[in-house]
Amino acid sequence: MADDVLSPLHDEHVALGAALTSFAGWQMPLRYTSDLAEHQAVRAAAGLFDLSHMGELAVTGSQAAAALDYALVGDLTALAVGRARYTMLTADDGSVLDDLVVYRLAPEEFLVVANASNVAVVRDALVERFGGFEARLEDRSLATALVAVQGPVAEKIVSGLTAPQDADAVTGLKYYASVEATVAGLPALVARTGYTGEDGFELFVPAADAPTLWRALLDAGAPHGLVPAGLSARDSLRLEAGMPLYGNELDRTTTPYEAGLGRVVRLDKASPDGTPLPFVGRAALAARKASPPARVLVGLVSEGRRAARHGYDVLAGPDPDSPVVGTVTSGAPSPTLGHAIAMAYVTPELSAEGTALAVDVRGRREPVRVVALPFYRRAR
Repeated sequence: MADDVLSPLHDEHVALGAALTSFAGWQMPLRYTSDLAEHQAVRAAAGLFDLSHMGELAVTGSQAAAALDYALVGDLTALAVGRARYTMLTADDGSVLDDLVVYRLAPEEFLVVANASNVAVVRDALVERFGGFEARLEDRSLATALVAVQGPVAEKIVSGLTAPQDADAVTGLKYYASVEATVAGLPALVARTGYTGEDGFELFVPAADAPTLWRALLDAGAPHGLVPAGLSARDSLRLEAGMPLYGNELDRTTTPYEAGLGRVVRLDKASPDGTPLPFVGRAALAARKASPPARVLVGLVSEGRRAARHGYDVLAGPDPDSPVVGTVTSGAPSPTLGHAIAMAYVTPELSAEGTALAVDVRGRREPVRVVALPFYRRAR
């Protein structure tokens, strides 16, 4: 922890009494009060998250879109200005190097947001893959702070701090869209994105502005039930929402298809004359799409009280001689649903909804049942 990077909001976290943890080379808040209270506040009202450990890579140039099309599995040329897209960086063999959100800020300007643990991998791969394209990359990770307001009253809180001339643009933002706006007197990139399954906003600001924005959001949100929330609540929220986490559901042994995310792979992207566009990993991903899967990502609900955790074996049944048929990737008690949930990779023949399986929880075989993902879907 001594060598961890400190968030520009570190002093705010200390002042709030946060329990800090080392995460992906950063010292970040794990919780401020209790995991349960912070989780429930996001589902009922709003939570304020410091996501400054995420990586921000600016990509500019006349061929920025074409360069990203070659480097990533998505079709970024087709992305409209002001919109965002979930996509992935894969290796030649189709395995996932990171999952990303890409924002198009102008015709020749993109912002690539990478997981904290993979910023160097993404940056180096993009620089290498941009060779031959008129495209430039600038790593703005340490100069940028990212703050998220997530929950049913997020719009009310953020719009209440937005300059009058920008208020309609912010409240009118569609999901996976962004706009430049003044919030709490500060210039910010405001995006309607998030990782909790709730409505919400993510605000990118210069690192020096982060404390002012954080305090303004806390003050404005408190009367509406907003609380600061740490990494622990963020993980249980994203699990309920069935969202993958790199290092759990996604890694170098997995292609997007195993994770149920084959839709992000655009094998059909083409140049204006219809010529198929090559991209890194294309051949392997096309072959993978055409072949039966060796494993499938599923949801599991527990019929017992003990929660499965990352790395636990999934078994064909509760009998002592039942074979191992998969592995849990994420698991925890669900505060919203009131029972334990998990995501796991299992063999395809045992992936149908309703299939009865078991999980080895520290030597005890807990019965579980396969269900569709996500576990939680907010009312609209």
